[in-house]
Amino acid sequence: MGSKLTSRSTDYSRWYNELVVKADLAENSAVRGCMVIKPYGYAIWENMQKELDRMFKETGHENAYFPLFVPKSLFEAEEKNAEGFAKECAVVTHYRLKTDPENPGKLIVDPKAKLEEELVVRPTSEAIIWNTYKGWIQSYRDLPIKINQWANVVRWEMRTRLFLRTAEFLWQEGHTAHASKEEALEETKLIQQVYADFAENFMAMPVVKGVKSESERFAGADETFTIEALMQDGKALQAGTSHFLGQNFAKAFDVKYTSKAGKQEHVWSSSWGVSTRLMGGLIMTHSDDLGLVLPPKLAPIQVAIVPIYKTDEQLQAITEKVDLISNELKSKGISVKFDSRDTHKPGWKFAEYELKGVPVRIAIGARDLENGTLEIARRDTLEKQSYSQSEAVEVVERLLKEIQDNLWQKALDYRDQHITSVDCFEEFKDAIQNKGGFVAAHWDGTAATEDKIKEITKATIRCIPLDFKEEEGVCVFTGKPSNKRVLFAKAY
Repeated sequence: MGSKLTSRSTDYSRWYNELVVKADLAENSAVRGCMVIKPYGYAIWENMQKELDRMFKETGHENAYFPLFVPKSLFEAEEKNAEGFAKECAVVTHYRLKTDPENPGKLIVDPKAKLEEELVVRPTSEAIIWNTYKGWIQSYRDLPIKINQWANVVRWEMRTRLFLRTAEFLWQEGHTAHASKEEALEETKLIQQVYADFAENFMAMPVVKGVKSESERFAGADETFTIEALMQDGKALQAGTSHFLGQNFAKAFDVKYTSKAGKQEHVWSSSWGVSTRLMGGLIMTHSDDLGLVLPPKLAPIQVAIVPIYKTDEQLQAITEKVDLISNELKSKGISVKFDSRDTHKPGWKFAEYELKGVPVRIAIGARDLENGTLEIARRDTLEKQSYSQSEAVEVVERLLKEIQDNLWQKALDYRDQHITSVDCFEEFKDAIQNKGGFVAAHWDGTAATEDKIKEITKATIRCIPLDFKEEEGVCVFTGKPSNKRVLFAKAY
């Protein structure tokens, strides 16, 4: 399987980059800042997508698709949103190329093919969707509208990292329209909970639910609800956001409805999204120096079976036994790969499945056939043990649940051990610099203080947690009164 990974303790960033590439998840492309998601990485994303899509539909949402291009005039209609994304936009100005008369075989932009209006490659779709909703909404009978879109977006990032920050990435974005503020706010909070449930129950990644400070809000939102996770290196990851947009986009695009009372009113709205950034979160929450560690609920291959044999006759006999076990596992919804390739030895295959984070590995050889046994190894603890073939299916079912639960508990313990309450700025700096993780501290509520703390420590307010109780205190930086702690951290 090639050279070993750099250890996390030596260079966490390098470890991450090596793991993404060596585990066949993704690689850099010929387009600067963009990535190729390879089949194994995409299979994990598909499993995420499948579960999230189910959860969205169970909460009353439908899928649709909107254009990749947004006319500049529509994009700039909501000023805060346009200003917030302006520096990240890719812009189409021409619609045709032509042969370069001075360089045969080469192409140039046709200067006569300039667009009448520039098109922005969507960094987010509020503008094009709200222009569309204007034609869909006339009456209270047309509400609510609950649409989700699976798409790609482009945000022209200069410093990129596979999955965590790329110029183009995959995501889902929900856009809903409602007759009342209360209903739109309820929707925003509902999706935050959906994201939290997915992160914790499928990714086995604990999150803190909270709201963003004003300076960290989505451009054009009245309130941004977030889920924040903690990676093994002590940095936070914004894992998903749900935005209460108030009537901002409805007013920008003049989207009104006739109420039951016969009055014309602007609608209320939400938008929300998670992206392939979750892949980075999954990797950094659980993986180790040997490679990926995947929660069974999202693993493309939950069980890999490796035969150990010397002759074709032995392989045939092993295959017959494995087929029985595999079929029973598959009948229970468990994904199985029987790796009978003769191009690699068993030890190489063991290392490959370890690197790729397959939760359970089974080895069965000629001697096992005689004894009615097989060896089962679990990826999370690296423990392996012999079992009778008759109990293999029962053991695998139990182990998959144990591994999912163990990964969750291990990540939860780490997160909880890395939430530090501090009451003065010296303690704050020490915790950020030497311990990492979340630092719970009082803040005076001003953007100026938030900016100054970020300038000095590189830590930002990740969220104002929903479950933090009011607590009288003073700002850790200015000493001004504060009634609640917020969570600071360095972040991806």
